[in-house]
Amino acid sequence: MSAGMEPAQLGRYTIQSELGRGAMGVVYKALDSVLERPVAVKTVNISLEREHADKYEKRFYQEAKAAGGLNHPNIVTIHDVGKAGEVVFMAMEYIEGVELRSLIGEGRPLRVAQAVSIAAQVAEGLSYAHERGVVHRDIKPANIMVVASGPVKITDFGIARMRGTGDLTQTGMLLGSPKYMSPEQVIGKRADHRSDIFSLGVILYEMLCGAAPFNGENVTALMYQIVNFVPPPPSGVNDAVPQLLDYIVAKMLAKPLEERYQDAAEVARDLRQCERELAGPAATATQPPRSPIGAVPEPKHVDASAKTSVLAQSVSRTREADRVPDEQTSAPARGLASSFDSAEATQRLASLTGAASPQTATQAIKSIPRPPSGRWRRRDWLALAAGGLCGLIAARAILRRGRD
Repeated sequence: MSAGMEPAQLGRYTIQSELGRGAMGVVYKALDSVLERPVAVKTVNISLEREHADKYEKRFYQEAKAAGGLNHPNIVTIHDVGKAGEVVFMAMEYIEGVELRSLIGEGRPLRVAQAVSIAAQVAEGLSYAHERGVVHRDIKPANIMVVASGPVKITDFGIARMRGTGDLTQTGMLLGSPKYMSPEQVIGKRADHRSDIFSLGVILYEMLCGAAPFNGENVTALMYQIVNFVPPPPSGVNDAVPQLLDYIVAKMLAKPLEERYQDAAEVARDLRQCERELAGPAATATQPPRSPIGAVPEPKHVDASAKTSVLAQSVSRTREADRVPDEQTSAPARGLASSFDSAEATQRLASLTGAASPQTATQAIKSIPRPPSGRWRRRDWLALAAGGLCGLIAARAILRRGRD
């Protein structure tokens, strides 16, 4: 079957229309002739991997089987896999919805409550998959379906996960979407479940601000920013974003793996807590963004120690090696810009993992001492200087009085 020829039939599925086209193949709306129900059929042209076609096909079935075992409200269900000519295909549930990428765009932030709800649902779906050993590795708005009267759905489990596995690569193409890649993906390290969390953090930032946290004139510039820069806090771009979301997004976008959320379930829990607060009487989720289009604050350089921590990660790793955490020879780097971080808040959020009595993120942040211990603010230095000056004046007066 030629790549440009539209099939009328793929196995038991009668093609009705084309839904989308990507680098790996085409997605069709089709009718399951046996069960008489609409399905979405995603094709993958294995001729793109001529040197490894057999291995690629085998890997496709393995990963499709793993993804097919996922049964969660926020993950598109896979019904069947098959092959027709040089095309292998995957039949999945047909979703009457739109891709998230059609809802967000430059200068078009979503309502904060809607953005938080979408991100929380994606985090819950990712948590379910990660618990079963399935990592997506290509979380992006095009792989998130938003349904008007139903749950958000993550698509492309299986196909996304098989990319770049073993000695199989996509010829001439990056693995994953550069705009949503994690720092470890950029430097070539095998992505684990924490990369999915970073990618979701990029999406959440884009939904809140109407602009992606990392942008570049070309792929090289974009990838440089991902490794070397941290964005301004969402609340600095959109007045409607509460401080709690700044902390959550900051932790999702932490450069060093050890500083990032270690579990998507924690992300979902904190986002649900934020969602409850937004639903309260003081919610301000409908306020307009603070910065006009084109006036988004520039990202700042990441802390040098955090950059070192990211770049020091091994590039050539196996799946087994990735399961063993890297040893830290020094204190882990924070990797967050001062404008996007309260170190104490981030530490409190980090303490949520494995806590005997888990706190909500709100409780954690409210328990931060003011001012933070061990950190001097500008007014503290001014007060110290003023006190010293008063002391000198008093001492001088005493000396004069003694001479008289």
